[in-house]
Amino acid sequence: MKLIDRYIIRQFLVTFFFGLLAVLLIFLVIDMMEKLDDFMDADVDTLIVINYYISFMPEIIKLMTPVAMLLAALFVTGRMSNQNELAAMKSSGVSLYRMMVPFLAISLLISLVSIYFNGWIVPYANQQKLNIERVYLKKLQQPMARFNVFLQDGRTRLVSMGYYDINQRRASNVSIQEFSDTNLTVMTKRFDARSMEWMKGLGRDTARAGWVLLNGAERDFASGREQVEFFGRMEFTPLSLSPQDIEKKQRTPDEMDYGELRQFIAHQKRAGQDVSRWMVDYYGKIAFPFASFIVVFFGVPFSSNKRRGGVAVEAGISLAATFIYLGFMKTSQVFGYNGDLNPLFTAWLANLIFLGAGIVNLARVQK
Repeated sequence: MKLIDRYIIRQFLVTFFFGLLAVLLIFLVIDMMEKLDDFMDADVDTLIVINYYISFMPEIIKLMTPVAMLLAALFVTGRMSNQNELAAMKSSGVSLYRMMVPFLAISLLISLVSIYFNGWIVPYANQQKLNIERVYLKKLQQPMARFNVFLQDGRTRLVSMGYYDINQRRASNVSIQEFSDTNLTVMTKRFDARSMEWMKGLGRDTARAGWVLLNGAERDFASGREQVEFFGRMEFTPLSLSPQDIEKKQRTPDEMDYGELRQFIAHQKRAGQDVSRWMVDYYGKIAFPFASFIVVFFGVPFSSNKRRGGVAVEAGISLAATFIYLGFMKTSQVFGYNGDLNPLFTAWLANLIFLGAGIVNLARVQK
């Protein structure tokens, strides 16, 4: 590795980590000022508060990594330009393309690391953070009760619930559909119940727990004719889903890693649900980390010409570009969620726009 590469990489990484640390501290301080009163009112233990903010840090790092990367690229390149280091490099035969190599190599490496970080570490941390909010701050009441829950139990059984209360472990407007093992398009049985509860004392075993259907009907289609039998109470032991399984499946995409979200989408597809929203979130988990690479590709040529204002201008440009990027991303997500745009295209649209802007910017600057 050439001396100039080591110099650029060192300056770039130092600025990146400093910027990321500064933004992280700002976010934590602002959030503490907002939530400390709530923690004190709820008499939350100090260790739990510390655990909350430790769990909050990965989400902030995920969101602010592209900001810190862009700030570092603008600051380092702008300083080299203002100190005539870029002019000296160009006069010695080093083109802008060659100078960008260490920037792009480091940003690509960070993007690849971010794929793993955003896909597995951040969801786990979000689970811890949201659980603390649900238990101690009582701010997230919606996950305690869910509407229109669709699940698959095994290969041949689909379960739908109009409403599910996580605390009481009780579902209403329940439908359980069983299909033929040899032909999954043929329904063999269907159970409809006004409610379903998780109870102990099934059969003769007082310690055994399972699901009980209340006030419903069983329909059997195996004979080719529909046979209906009504019941007031039925112990539905074939259902292998536990309350913990249902709670796990009701996590938000921010709480799921790649595998869990992919499995969740597959289950929703088999249940006949529109999965556009979750597909956008799934592809977004992969597309967003590459924003770090693309903003550097955009920022280095942009800052290679001398500009007045120093650090303040570079910071302002970084924030403005970030807000524009997030605006494009959120706007495109709305169309993707509604199914108006392809989910894969939706997730990558902001990256493609910034990549195009970077190519245009690179073509216009002096090499």
